[in-house]
Amino acid sequence: MASFYLYIRLGVGSRLARSFLMKQDRRYDKMGKYTVVFDFDGVIHSYTSGWKGAVVIPDPPVPGIKEAIAEIRAAGYEIVVVSSRCVTGAGVNSIQSWLDSYGIEVDGIACHKPPAIVYVDDRALYFDGNPKTLLGKITNFKPWYK
Repeated sequence: MASFYLYIRLGVGSRLARSFLMKQDRRYDKMGKYTVVFDFDGVIHSYTSGWKGAVVIPDPPVPGIKEAIAEIRAAGYEIVVVSSRCVTGAGVNSIQSWLDSYGIEVDGIACHKPPAIVYVDDRALYFDGNPKTLLGKITNFKPWYK
């Protein structure tokens, strides 16, 4: 947990933060916990109101996500939340306050996706090894809430 918060506290662009991240294989931590990265908007935050700014998070959690995250953590995984809201300290603080207000416990918050065994994102495609299908998947893509 501390390493992710250290990254944020040092600042996204700081040389020390970049150096710190490059020196670690971040797929798992020192305790052997594997990292699972969750996108914030549309995966944890229901995002039904759409974008209102980096520090305005008006909607409740996706139903059942708190319990799912707790179950995944209990199984030994480290949960990191990633969001473009984190480009400012105020955005990081807003996410942390929102998570706290709903009792959702995670192990870190980051601006960029750290190495992980899996990424949970509402705006991602599963690559099946066939590049010929990508354009069709992109053209027809809709997030789950649309």
